[in-house]
Amino acid sequence: MDIAALVTDPAAWAALVTLVVMEVVLGIDNLIFISILSNKLPEHQRASTRRIGIALALIMRLALLSTLAFIVGLTQPVFSLPWQGPLGAHGEPSFDLAFSWRDLILIAGGLFLVWKATTEIHEKVDTRETHGVMDTKSKVISNVGAAIFQIILLDLVFSIDSILTAVGMTDHLPIMIAAVVITVGIMLVAADPLANFINNNPTVVMLALGFLLMIGAVLIADGFGVHVPKGYIYAAMAFSAGVEALNMLARRKKPSVEDKVLH
Repeated sequence: MDIAALVTDPAAWAALVTLVVMEVVLGIDNLIFISILSNKLPEHQRASTRRIGIALALIMRLALLSTLAFIVGLTQPVFSLPWQGPLGAHGEPSFDLAFSWRDLILIAGGLFLVWKATTEIHEKVDTRETHGVMDTKSKVISNVGAAIFQIILLDLVFSIDSILTAVGMTDHLPIMIAAVVITVGIMLVAADPLANFINNNPTVVMLALGFLLMIGAVLIADGFGVHVPKGYIYAAMAFSAGVEALNMLARRKKPSVEDKVLH
């Protein structure tokens, strides 16, 4: 089907809208990671680093789309271990030990996310070091080059997941390309407000790190063939974000209540 026919096809537009929504939801994880990482840099380098990270995500996804046969081939098993998990209710193993390149990439990306989130959480809660030492340590570790390198690693993992989702939803390459470009454009617009919001609300940072920890665990599970429904994950994230929003609202109301008591 050519592009002119796709433009006039309602089913194609429905597929595009659905795919954009799915890609935006999947892109939230990537955007949270980029926001947290860029906020550790000096203020004048944060916005440019976020834009570079998102631009790299676009380039990587478009490059992957140009090699669809290769991407689909990543789901073929390359080796397997001679064991199997305990049998489930339907007589099937509870996890799979036949690994494809996609599985290995997801496991590696999940381990990296778990390590990164755990390290950041430890840095937030460890009070044994002075603020001066912590600031110096953060600047040494999180220079622009190191930040971009870590963003590239996660861009690769999320890009492969994103493209495989697109392949599973439509057969038309122009729709996939349009969805990727629109999604990355939305990420570009949302990056600075999200990063500033996270930076201005310290408790949100811990919540976001908790999200990344959970996403890392889900990626590892997915690599082992344990498929956790994404709806459950994002429902839990939405619920947690809603509770945190109520906490923030309560904290903002508290000073005004105390002022009324004083007056």
